[in-house]
Amino acid sequence: MSAPATAPTQAAEPVTFERHPEQYRHWKLTFDGPVATLAMDVDEEGGLRPGYTLKLNSYDLGVDIELHDALQRIRFEHPEVRTVVMTSARDRIFCSGANIFMLGQSTHAWKVNFCKFTNETRNGIEDASRHSGLKFIAACNGTTAGGGYELALACDEIVLVDDRSSAVSLPEVPLLGVLPGTGGLTRVTDKRRVRRDHADIFCTTTEGVRGQRAKDWKLVDDVVKPARFTEYIAERAAALAATSDRPQNHHGIELTPLSRTVEEDGYRYDTVRVHFDRAARKATITVFGPDRHQPTDLAGVVSAGAQWWPLKMARELDDAILTLRTNHLDIGMWIMKTDGDAAAVLAADALMEAHASHWFVRETIGMLRRTLARLDVSSRSLFALIEQDSCFAGTLLELALAADRSYMLHLPDAPDDAPRVFLSEANFGRYPMPNGLSRLAARFYGDEAAITAAREHIGQPLDALSADSLSLITAAPDDMDWEDEIRIAVEERASLSPDALTGLEANLRFGPGETMETRIFGRLTAWQNWIFNRPNAVGENGALKVFGSGNKPRFDWNRV
Repeated sequence: MSAPATAPTQAAEPVTFERHPEQYRHWKLTFDGPVATLAMDVDEEGGLRPGYTLKLNSYDLGVDIELHDALQRIRFEHPEVRTVVMTSARDRIFCSGANIFMLGQSTHAWKVNFCKFTNETRNGIEDASRHSGLKFIAACNGTTAGGGYELALACDEIVLVDDRSSAVSLPEVPLLGVLPGTGGLTRVTDKRRVRRDHADIFCTTTEGVRGQRAKDWKLVDDVVKPARFTEYIAERAAALAATSDRPQNHHGIELTPLSRTVEEDGYRYDTVRVHFDRAARKATITVFGPDRHQPTDLAGVVSAGAQWWPLKMARELDDAILTLRTNHLDIGMWIMKTDGDAAAVLAADALMEAHASHWFVRETIGMLRRTLARLDVSSRSLFALIEQDSCFAGTLLELALAADRSYMLHLPDAPDDAPRVFLSEANFGRYPMPNGLSRLAARFYGDEAAITAAREHIGQPLDALSADSLSLITAAPDDMDWEDEIRIAVEERASLSPDALTGLEANLRFGPGETMETRIFGRLTAWQNWIFNRPNAVGENGALKVFGSGNKPRFDWNRV
């Protein structure tokens, strides 16, 4: 690998997250009936930032952005696909993981955001397996190390070639002085059920485990000799495809380019507007409800394709979230607003509810679910403002329920002009958080009486006092106090430590109960975030800094 030169930081050229297969530099995507093959073939000189070479199928953020796009294309454009084979186009190397020199020269924030996006992409693979009828096989045709093994761990099955040299490994602790950054420790225990002592040995050796021992320790599902490897993968892909309920004779939905315009004070899409107030370090994200010309039946939905409002809005909001998270670290507060006709939002919700089993509607619901989950794990303060002309209804009410606080305008002297919020079936489990709970269930800590009371008001227009009585909002200032109360709340929030707020918000958003996903993100927020700041990893003589230089790391041996 080449020596580092310049560090990738948020001050460099802004990162964009939209890709197209014709632009891929690192992946080969092919289709054979119900089986898609994603072969990793990383362009060594194709790093997202200058200063490092992506040797040995190592990856950076740019490689993973392409992977995310490919998965979206498979979901929407190829409904006939039932199994995805993840493999390598290189001989004797599956993937060597995240590029070490890229990590060593990156800012702390870049490393953490990189890990967060790769985590979300791996979680998206498992989401597709649970909800979309897509199954994934990691065909590890060579050495599978670090983040490469973490990519394999996200798949339903892992098959390792038994060529006497190829191994799976998580060498981050002994080699770099950090933890596996993309859920490796958690998936080894929670998903693979690797015994604790075996996992301890596995994660503290650089050479990894190969052959029959990898299978015996549950690190892989099977090991296959090279002569039979391709045939075996084809057999397993066909067997998994036979269990899927994905359609066989449906045309896909083309994911057309996003309508994204960069403006001096933010970003504008067709359904989303982002406005910066840099002095206040805040961004106002306004999501616009459906226009008047929306489909009323399934045929109209399919005909609308990527222009159907729920999908279009989800894609644009997702892009806005990713763009803000990566390129605007100093914007610590996101103000969530909506604008439009609540009845139109509820009509779209009803259409999704009625046709939830149709593959395209199911995939659209999945896109909304994953986009909303990005909000849950974003290290930003989220306030929702429910004002006149708002349409916080059903799916869009999830934005307010995801917020750390929500304020709703009360107009005692003009009640007919006051905003209303509306619950729909969408709020009771359609879009679970990473902890597996609906945002209402998480809000009420599973209090069935509170959840039942809210359910009894589905479809009813709820003014500020009604919403407050059901505990759906934080506060209901009247028009006399509105501006001052919001200003004070925002200014107070902006005065607090961003680090402390990140920890506070992550703890309070998820409450009691853990899932594999919350454990992964919790470790990223806490342990890895801390380790990425420690001199043993990133100091002048830290393991991550001196890797490849021929020098040994010098550790502070005190345990903290």
